[in-house]
Amino acid sequence: MLTISQLADLVGVTVRAIRHYHQRGLLAEPERDASGYRRYDAQAVIDLIRIKTLADAGVPLARVEELLAAEPGRFAEAVAGIDADLAERIRELKRTRRRIADLTAGERLFLPREVVEFLDQLRALGVSERSVRVERDGWIMLAANHPEEVVQAVADKRTHLEDPEYQRIYLAYDQAGDWAPDDPRLPELAEAMLAFLKREQRGVEELVLDEADETVALEAVLVSHLSDSSAGWRRLGELTKEKAKDLELEL
Repeated sequence: MLTISQLADLVGVTVRAIRHYHQRGLLAEPERDASGYRRYDAQAVIDLIRIKTLADAGVPLARVEELLAAEPGRFAEAVAGIDADLAERIRELKRTRRRIADLTAGERLFLPREVVEFLDQLRALGVSERSVRVERDGWIMLAANHPEEVVQAVADKRTHLEDPEYQRIYLAYDQAGDWAPDDPRLPELAEAMLAFLKREQRGVEELVLDEADETVALEAVLVSHLSDSSAGWRRLGELTKEKAKDLELEL
C-alpha cells in the first residue's frame, strides 16, 4: 500500500493534484488506516495513470470522468479518437516548426521557390537590395492575387534575364533610382526600355498594368516598379509613357 506522497511520486503528479482529483470524483478516496494515513492500492495507481495520461493529452476533466466510467469498448473507441486528434496536433506542430525554421530563410517563408531563386539570381548580377525588395514585393502581390500565374511569370523573367541587353537595362534601371530627375541618362534609358519591348513584340494587352489586380510583378522592372520612393524612377516612368506614344505602345 502507498501513501499519497508515494503515489504522487510514482505517477509523477503532485499531492495537490491527487486531492483535486478526489474532490472532482475522478479518483476514489481510500479510507484512512489506524495511523490516520490514506493508503492507496494498485488500482489507484492504474486509475491515476489513466487520469494523468488523458489530462496530459488535453482531455477536459469532465470528459475524463465520463471516459473512466465508460464500458471498455467505448473507452477504447474514445481513446482512438483522442489519439487521432493528437496525431493531427503533432502534424500541425511539425508544420509550425518548419515555419519557425523558415523565419531565418528570408523570402522563402512567403514566396515560391522559383521566385526566391530568381531574386538570388538578381543579387548575383549585382542588383541592389532596394530593387530586389521592390521585385520581392511585386511577386508577393502576384502570388497573393494570382498564384496560378507565378511559376510561368517567373520563368519568363528568368528567360529574359539570360539576354545581355535585358541585364544591361535592368542594371541601369536599378542605378536610375539614385539619379536626379533631370539626369540626361534617363531619356536614353527610357528609349532603351521601350526598344527592348518593341523588339520582343509584346502585345499591348501585356503592357497594360491592371491596378485592380495588382499584378505588378508581371513586367517587373521594365514597366512596373516606378516607385514613389525615387525621383529618378518617377521621372523615368513619365518619360517611358511619353515616348511610348511615339512607338504606339500603351503603358
